[in-house]
Formats: sequence, C-alpha cells, structure tokens
Amino acid sequence: MSPDRAMHGIDGRVPPSAREITTGQANRVWSVAGPTPYILKHYDDPNRAANEAAALRLLARHRAPSPQLLAASSGSSTPPWTAQTALHEEPVSVDRFLADLAEPLAAIHRIPGTHFGRLAGARQHHSWSDYLHDRLHTYATAAPALRATARLLHQEVAASDNAIQPVLLHHDLQPGHLLRQPVGSRLLIDWELATFGDHRSDLARLAVRLDLDDPTPVLAVASRPDPTTESQLYLHWRIHLLADAALSTDRAVRERAAKRL
Repeated sequence: MSPDRAMHGIDGRVPPSAREITTGQANRVWSVAGPTPYILKHYDDPNRAANEAAALRLLARHRAPSPQLLAASSGSSTPPWTAQTALHEEPVSVDRFLADLAEPLAAIHRIPGTHFGRLAGARQHHSWSDYLHDRLHTYATAAPALRATARLLHQEVAASDNAIQPVLLHHDLQPGHLLRQPVGSRLLIDWELATFGDHRSDLARLAVRLDLDDPTPVLAVASRPDPTTESQLYLHWRIHLLADAALSTDRAVRERAAKRL
C-alpha cells in the first residue's frame, strides 16, 4: 500500500456506509463519509483511471481548480479506482455555465503539455496533427460508412496549422462538470478524458456536449482568440461530431451527430 493510501486508510474497496452517486455509464461512483470524506470511482477502463490520476496530480502541481487526488489503484487492481476529495458544491446552472467556465478554463489552458494526446494509458504523439489523424483513423475504422467524411477531415487537418504548443485540455466540458464553491470560485471535475493538445479542441467538444447546431457561441469562453480560432473551432467541432457518430453507445447521439456532419 502506498503512503497516501495508508495515510487516508483508502484501499479502493467500497465501505458499507458509502452512498452510490453514479450518474454516467462508464464508471461507478460513491460518496464515502468518515474522518476523511472522499469520492471513490471505479472504472471500466484502466486507461481512464490512469489518465484521471495523472491529470489530478498535474493539476495539483499547478494549483488548478480541481479536486485533489487522495489515492489511486496500482496497475493490477481490479477494478481500477481513484479516491478524490469530497466536494459538496452544486453544479453551476446551465444559464450561467459559459460565463462561469471562462476563468477556470483559462487557468487549465495555461498548463503546458509534454506531448500530444492523453496524459497516461494511451499512445503519445509528437504533433497535434498526428494525434488528430490517429483519432480520425479510429473513427473511420469503427464506422466504415463515415470513411468519406473522415477522409475529408484528414485533408483539412493536413492543410491546417501544425505549429501548436500542447496545453492541458479537460476534453469533457459540460454542465455538471463545473461546480461553484461557497467562496465563489469554480472547480472542474471528471478528468478521465484529459488530453494535451490545442485549446480549441476543448471548445469544440463543449459545443458538441451543449448540443449546439453552430459552435461559435462557445467562443465566449475563448481565452486566446486569433484569426484562425473560428475556422479551427469548426474543424475540431466536426471531428468531435464524427467521434460521436462513430463511437457513441447512444443511438440518438450517433444519429444526431451524423446528421450535423
């Protein structure tokens, strides 16, 4: 047992008094009371567990607005898990979401990356275009009917600016993942999809999660607009739509994304 787990008495098992608060499909989540209250997450995918643990460690080093990692499983644990500080704040309301997201997102996007792609548990890339080509290949393989769309996006990626410096991306921005603290600051939660890459990809995925017909409203939270921001936003928006159309387990989501493409 690692020192942090010994300190908090956390071993990944669900205590009898734990209260399940699972809301998604991929993980199970419990709120655990006690001398050190914490949130326990069990993951279906060990790579997502490793990635979230790596993201939370990085965020702590930069004192960024996120939960703290109390403990995490080793690579052999089944199921893989993390324990994070318990948060009792309420999610920011939908009508305030974009306005309240700007400040914490700017702080996240100031954290530099060491490569492109997931922080842990996945292939690392030397350039953002390499990462995008790899993702497009994955989507086209999963959904052969969308190969023509993927081919066009490959061409656009190849023709776009490759001089991107990687920064930390949350990559799952949506209402419910932004919490309001009593003192007024905001926290972002659920970091299992965190990636190093182009900050405009975060905005584009946000537009998909908000179910927008046009991604430009999310530019309200852009911290570093430049002449290419809007065109790159549209490119990344279509890539994320293709991801949903190819990989979503929800048929309605797949069909809606394919229609927008």
